[in-house]
Amino acid sequence: MSSLFGWPLGRKDPGAPKPATIEAIYGVIVAQARAPAFYQDFGVPDTVDGRFDMVLLHLWMALARLKAMPEGGPWAQALFDHFCGDMDANLREMGVGDTTVPKRMRAFGEAFYGRAKAYDLALEDGPAALAQAIARNVLGEPEAAQGVALANYVAQALEALNRTDDDTLRRGAWPFPAP
Repeated sequence: MSSLFGWPLGRKDPGAPKPATIEAIYGVIVAQARAPAFYQDFGVPDTVDGRFDMVLLHLWMALARLKAMPEGGPWAQALFDHFCGDMDANLREMGVGDTTVPKRMRAFGEAFYGRAKAYDLALEDGPAALAQAIARNVLGEPEAAQGVALANYVAQALEALNRTDDDTLRRGAWPFPAP
């Protein structure tokens, strides 16, 4: 059976990520971003902004790994879309008005892309640059000593993600290392 426009109904790319799997991957990210050690031991502000920055940091790491998989682009896009949907739903749940939500979503997108670019560039420049980028973006202090500890955690998390096989990643069944 086909639709009015000639496209088959119900046909999906068998390699496309299932929404439940993307939800599982996003759940791993959010659960890790909420780990108390980040706020108690690493100096991440225990605020809405601090928690948002930790979600962005973990999202960046997961997206980088997903994009590295063969045909990982749709997986990375589905995860980013899920993140955007979650942010939109959270804004609406908090009572943000319909006319303000798009502006806030644009700000979230700019925050993510700005941080992702800073982290990507810093990763190429080495551990000290990564520590400074994380300290500036997550801790709000470019010279914060905790930036080094967070950068060390990120290096360990990226290494663990890179060791994770694609099937485990696709199932959303991997853990981030303990902070």
